[in-house]
Amino acid sequence: MQPDPKSPNGPLLKIEALSTHYGRIQALHRVDLEISEGELVALVGGNGAGKTTLLRTISGIQPSSHGSIHFAGDDLTRLAADRRVEIGISQVPEGRQVFGPMSVEDNLQLGGFTRPRGQVAEDLEVMFDMFPILRQKKAQPAGTLSGGQQQMLAIGRALMAKPKLLLLDEPSMGLAPTLVEEIFATIQSLKEQGTTIFLVEQNANAALSIADRGYVLETGRIVLSDSGLALLEDDKVKEAYLGL
Repeated sequence: MQPDPKSPNGPLLKIEALSTHYGRIQALHRVDLEISEGELVALVGGNGAGKTTLLRTISGIQPSSHGSIHFAGDDLTRLAADRRVEIGISQVPEGRQVFGPMSVEDNLQLGGFTRPRGQVAEDLEVMFDMFPILRQKKAQPAGTLSGGQQQMLAIGRALMAKPKLLLLDEPSMGLAPTLVEEIFATIQSLKEQGTTIFLVEQNANAALSIADRGYVLETGRIVLSDSGLALLEDDKVKEAYLGL
């Protein structure tokens, strides 16, 4: 794949021949993938395809066994997870994983732990403007929020780190259809503001509809890649992931 013409210095994220194992079980098989600055790239696939494993390997939670990960031109294949946050990679994990007993505001502040203290207060106001419901409930324990509100909090917490790349893992999981629409509208808005996003999602139709480009992952292997709209029209994708 050639570097995006909008990015003369090459892609923001470049993954080459990436493999990952859980013991003797190989979860990723020589994955190649690129994301250019400002893009929204979707990764779709069924349960057990390796989608979450790929995100965990990018963020440094899961070690790779082969291949390389380059970010903004630097090799971070062996870099610790906390250092990856510091250089600009933030992940919104599957299942949201907010700190339930802590207040909404404290959850957001935790997301800015790598930032100068003075900037955190300013960024809190930005998050409250983006998600007004979080301002209303800022003193409440995060565990008392609805599923959709917790997803907004998880996204806001990740954005507090001022990421260059936002990793979203199944943001629509477990949400009612109206809330799914609201979350995807938020993701679309972030893209329009220039945030680079890697979206992992089982809701292939919703993800590919807003994606610049997409990849299809099956049993740890990339089997298709194209523009989001082209993948929506692909017969194999229609049959396997869109129920058409």
